Amino acid sequence: MIPSATASSVDGRRFVFHAPIDGLGLAAGGYVILDGRLGQIHQIELAGGGGAEGQGVLLEEGAPFEGATIETPGPGGVANWIEKNRPGQAALDVGELVHEPGVRLLLDAGGFGRHTFFCGQSGSGKSYALGTVLEQLLLRTSLRIVVLDPNADFVRVGTLRDGVHGEVADQYARKAAEIVVRQGGTGPDRLHVRFTDCDADEQGAVLRLDPIRDREEYGALVDLLEAGLENEATDARELAQRMLQTPKPEIQALGARLRNLGIDRWTIWSSGHDDSVQDLAGAGGPRALIVDLGSLETPGEKAIAGESVLAALWRRRAEREPTLIVIDEAHNVCPREPGDQVTGLATDHAARIAAEGRKFGLYLLISTQRPQRVNELVVSQCDNLVLMRMSAAGDLAYLSDTLSFVPAPLVRLASAFRPGEALVAGKIARHPTLARFGPRIAEEGGGDVPSTWAESS
Repeated sequence: MIPSATASSVDGRRFVFHAPIDGLGLAAGGYVILDGRLGQIHQIELAGGGGAEGQGVLLEEGAPFEGATIETPGPGGVANWIEKNRPGQAALDVGELVHEPGVRLLLDAGGFGRHTFFCGQSGSGKSYALGTVLEQLLLRTSLRIVVLDPNADFVRVGTLRDGVHGEVADQYARKAAEIVVRQGGTGPDRLHVRFTDCDADEQGAVLRLDPIRDREEYGALVDLLEAGLENEATDARELAQRMLQTPKPEIQALGARLRNLGIDRWTIWSSGHDDSVQDLAGAGGPRALIVDLGSLETPGEKAIAGESVLAALWRRRAEREPTLIVIDEAHNVCPREPGDQVTGLATDHAARIAAEGRKFGLYLLISTQRPQRVNELVVSQCDNLVLMRMSAAGDLAYLSDTLSFVPAPLVRLASAFRPGEALVAGKIARHPTLARFGPRIAEEGGGDVPSTWAESS
C-alpha cells in the first residue's frame, strides 16, 4: 500500500490518481492494484498542488470507484495475471517485463496475422530483438517467413549460439534445417534473379524505360515478352547479345540499353535453370528464406532482388500460404519517396500487401530506424508496434499520430529506453507492455566494427 495515494475511475476502465512524492514507487508503464484489480500506469507527472498525479488503464473489467487505495502488486501478482490471460495460440517467450524482472513477456503468435511495425534507432538493440521474435516464430509456429536482410543480420539464424543446450537446442536444430539463406557471390547458395521471369513493368524499370516517353523500346519489350523469344536466353548477358544481333532496330536498341547501363554484367542474374529467388519466394518454397541483400554489389542489384521477392509473393497470393514478410531497413526497400523505378515498384508491392495482403495470408513485419522515411500507407496499416529507443521527437510524434492505438505517453518513454528495452503494443500483446528482449537462441549476423581503435596505444 502507498500511504495517501488514491485513485478514481468513472467508467471502470480508466483511472486517475494522486500520490505523494515520498516513497512513491510508481512509474509509467508499471503496475498497481486498484479496487482489487490490476491496472497499468500510462502517465505520471508533478501535480500543481504538490505530489504526483497521473492516469492509466485497468487491465481487468469492473465497476467505477472513487478514492481507492493504490497498492503495489504482491509477489506473483503480475505473473498470475499474465498466466491467466495467456494467449490462446502459441505464446512466444521473447523477454521479460521491465517493471517486473523475471516475469516473461509472452507474445501472441496469432497477432502476427496483422502487420507489425518494428523500429528503433541505431544501437537500440532492434536487430537483436527482431532475431528473438523470428527464432520464436520458427520454433513455436508453422508460419512461413521470408526476410529481406540488408545487413546480413539474420544469415546465421539457423546456427545455435554457444551455451544453448537441451530440448530447446534439439527442437531449434530441427527447425533450422528448414532455413534457406541466399547470398551474393558464387556457389550453390548464390542469390540470383531470373531476368526472364520478371514481367514487363519490372524489366522496364530495370532498363529505366518509360512506357510513354520510350514507347517504341517499351513496346518492343512487351512484344518480346509476349512472343516468348527471350526465354531462349539463359541470362541477361546472352539476352543482350541476342538483341544486338536481331535485324529489328527497336530490339537492337533494347540490347544496347542493357549493355550501356551495365545491367547485363550484374552478377545477380540467373545463369541456368536452378532455383531463382522468385522460385524460392513463391508458394511451396522453404519454411524460412533469408535474402541477404547486403551481399550484393550494387544498389541496382539490391533493389531488383528485393522487388523480385515481393513481386513473386504477390503474384502467387491466390495460393493463400500464410507468410510473414520481414523487410528490414524498410526505408530503403519501400521508402516514402522512391529514388528509382525499381524501388518504386517494390514500394507499390509493399503498399498493396499492406492494404490487401492479409486476406491472402501475407503479413508484413516492417523494421526501420527512420519511421518517417517508410511509405506512409505501409506504416498506417500496421496493427502491432515494437518501439525501441528512439530519440527523435519528430519520429515519436509521427508514430503517435499514425499508430493511435498505442498510448502516446508510453510512446514518449522511448527516448529514455536502454538497449534491448521496448514498448510492445497491438494484437501481439494483451496490453501495451514495457519489455526487455532476450536471450537469443541463434547466433547474430552482421555486427558493428570492433572499437579496438579506441584503445590506448
